[in-house]
Amino acid sequence: MSRAWVKQAVAKIEADYHRSADTHMIKISMPNFPNIHLYFKDESTHPTGSLKHRLARSLLLYGLCNGWIDETTTLIEASSGSTAVSEAYFARLLGLPFIAVMPSNTSQEKIKQIEFYGGQCHLVADAAAIADESTRLAKETCGHFVDQFTYAERATDWRSNNNIAESIFKQLEKEPQPQPDWIVMGGGTGGTSATIGRYIRYNQLDTKLHVVDPENSVFFDYYHHRDVNITSDKGSRIEGIGRPRVEPSFIADVIDSMQKVPDSASIAAVLFLEKILGRKCGGSTGTNFYGVISLMRQLIESKQGGSIVTLICDDGNRYLHSYYNEQWRDDNNIDVTPYSQQIEHFWYTGQWIDVE
Repeated sequence: MSRAWVKQAVAKIEADYHRSADTHMIKISMPNFPNIHLYFKDESTHPTGSLKHRLARSLLLYGLCNGWIDETTTLIEASSGSTAVSEAYFARLLGLPFIAVMPSNTSQEKIKQIEFYGGQCHLVADAAAIADESTRLAKETCGHFVDQFTYAERATDWRSNNNIAESIFKQLEKEPQPQPDWIVMGGGTGGTSATIGRYIRYNQLDTKLHVVDPENSVFFDYYHHRDVNITSDKGSRIEGIGRPRVEPSFIADVIDSMQKVPDSASIAAVLFLEKILGRKCGGSTGTNFYGVISLMRQLIESKQGGSIVTLICDDGNRYLHSYYNEQWRDDNNIDVTPYSQQIEHFWYTGQWIDVE
């Protein structure tokens, strides 16, 4: 391995980082909830448009510094899209070939973005098989399987180094409640929730971590039963979060609570969120938002105020042919009407209506 090449590769990634600004923290106006402060950390403003930009940077630095990547290495990743988009960006930066192994139902918008950065897309019908197929391709090409689901929790420095948790708390320093009661996010690789949960404990903060999980994902059941062998025979329809098997990067012990969110609720939430933000967001942001309003309901029913932070994970224009397409929702038996009515009624009245 050429140490000189690795040295200049790390320098290129670090230079790219220094050219990038931090992402915005958006405070939401909520006149009907004067005692609750709600913030969205907008990760869609990264150069590759999603939360996964941070992860991709860390994963490639991890591979370079461990001696797994050199100037001849083909990079391979198992990804439903956003991580692959970001890794394709960094692969192009380093002049390395990149192959994304993805479920066949991944949005065309994401596939085009990966190809824009010079990556190849290898589509697999069985979402549960993408890791095995990635391993096979890595052997076939003598490449490196980046493996976000194994290395996400260890590739990021959770103590500091401008990780997402450090950024969140720094941006809240001047707010009425610098330590929020809750941070809400979905579990994808598990790396971001592990980073936030560890950072909270390391800095002796009182903030709690609430992780939301979509349908066809096993993280929620694993959190409650700790059966590492549990699997699902279907993949998540909410791209970027949820897994059909327990991944090594999912660290359940740093999570304070979990919630299973129906896909119809996730999509209804992101459709409603457009009215609040004036822009479209991805489906995982809808899952986050449904978790947020569930916590808001608890605060109201217990006659308490509080502060909640969640993430805008990526831009909704990646999903114009899926979540924002009524025909796609019909084809996938997703009826958003009951949850849309529930969310809207709660947002404007503070009263919760259960969905049957």
